[in-house]
Amino acid sequence: MGTHELHYTEWGDANADRVVVCAHGYSGNARDFDYLAARLAPDARVICLDFPGRGDSQWLSSPLEYNLPQFAADARALIAQLGAREVDWIGTSMGGLVGMTIAGQASSPIRRLVLNDIGAYLPMDALQAIARHLNAPESFASLQAVEAHLRRTRRDWSRIDDAEWTAMARHHARPLGPGSNRWRLHFDPRIARLVRPIPFSPGLSFWDAWYRASCPTLLLRGEYSEVFPEDVARTMLDVRPETRLTEIRRCGHVPSLMNEDETAIITTFLQYGGIAKPERRRDPKPPLPARAA
Repeated sequence: MGTHELHYTEWGDANADRVVVCAHGYSGNARDFDYLAARLAPDARVICLDFPGRGDSQWLSSPLEYNLPQFAADARALIAQLGAREVDWIGTSMGGLVGMTIAGQASSPIRRLVLNDIGAYLPMDALQAIARHLNAPESFASLQAVEAHLRRTRRDWSRIDDAEWTAMARHHARPLGPGSNRWRLHFDPRIARLVRPIPFSPGLSFWDAWYRASCPTLLLRGEYSEVFPEDVARTMLDVRPETRLTEIRRCGHVPSLMNEDETAIITTFLQYGGIAKPERRRDPKPPLPARAA
């Protein structure tokens, strides 16, 4: 295919030694990481990308071009353009699969890998659940209606406060057209048609990438997640015993990474390779991102 434009939101010092890439889920976008990025930014350059067809990145000419190899190639091109020899990768769901794919490639730039509620095997019934959550009206009468839709389709996420839900709705919607008072979700609607069950297949396997990846890895798993079953997580630990696993309580798919407990776990892993003991306290509000490109 031809060239296409990628958008990313950048936080922190552009000259920082450490670069962190945050990669969103199937229908997400870069702004899902505002809370986490604001907390990583004092010590790193944080790049939150929009995959093609999402957020402010270009839509592709054919829906079949929305695939993991394409996203991995896009991400590697972006990392090279940033001039980063190595990065820490935080991937939620689909973004985790892209990170695992890159980590399993030759000369991978990924130094540390965080897989947020995604593993080396994706059960087909979980894929069907993701497809159901992509069902949405063509347009919404207000941002409040968008927020209600997100609260319903993301109800399995971990703790998110009211202000964050409102911000999420703002970043996940765009006017339906010039002068329109209606709103649409901020992704190419054709991506919803691609999530379909594969006949006679129990699920999708990514074990080859997991076997080849060798960087230190943190697995985050929602306690009730069907996308990342417990037996898959345990098998991943059997294959690579040095891997760390943390379960997020009272959570399905996915941990939101929008509260201080989950942020502390990731920050400590990236800085020290350890797991922080969560603290219970009120979360401060994140500042605005430094810039976007």
